[in-house]
Amino acid sequence: MNTAHTGSLPDQLQQFPDPHGANRRRHSLEAVLATVVCAVLCGTRGYKDISGWIHVQVREVWYLLGYHRTPATCGAFRDLMIKINPELLEEILRGWVTQHTPMEANEIAPLAIDGKTLCSTLDEHGRSLQPLSLFDQSSGYVLSQMAVPANTKKYAYRVDLLLRDVGILNN
Repeated sequence: MNTAHTGSLPDQLQQFPDPHGANRRRHSLEAVLATVVCAVLCGTRGYKDISGWIHVQVREVWYLLGYHRTPATCGAFRDLMIKINPELLEEILRGWVTQHTPMEANEIAPLAIDGKTLCSTLDEHGRSLQPLSLFDQSSGYVLSQMAVPANTKKYAYRVDLLLRDVGILNN
């Protein structure tokens, strides 16, 4: 994947017109949309799940997505998603993803983040290994993988590292 000259996801989402207009808002549009995209990539479904996903991430992820304080709540995600144009959001996201891959926009397939507990892989403390993987569903290739410490919930552990590894988030 080519990530050398492309912007981060929040940078790309700055193209999206703000449906709030001149009204004041607590969180940037880019931060809220980037949270929705990343949470859905991680398998969340629904506003409560999206809100729950961002609130279990480490603060560094909040800042990388564009938050300057505590992230948005369920109601903020709901209010925004009701107002946005989904076709325009898809167009912007397809344009951004094609910057990172040699594929054309119509060839883009979804990515998945998944964690597993491997059987018969006990470490010195009697705990099984738990890898967290990011893979391309169309090709079946693992794009990035990392071990999750045994005392950490695998779905909340450093998803930012996987997303940075493939260029979804920049430092």
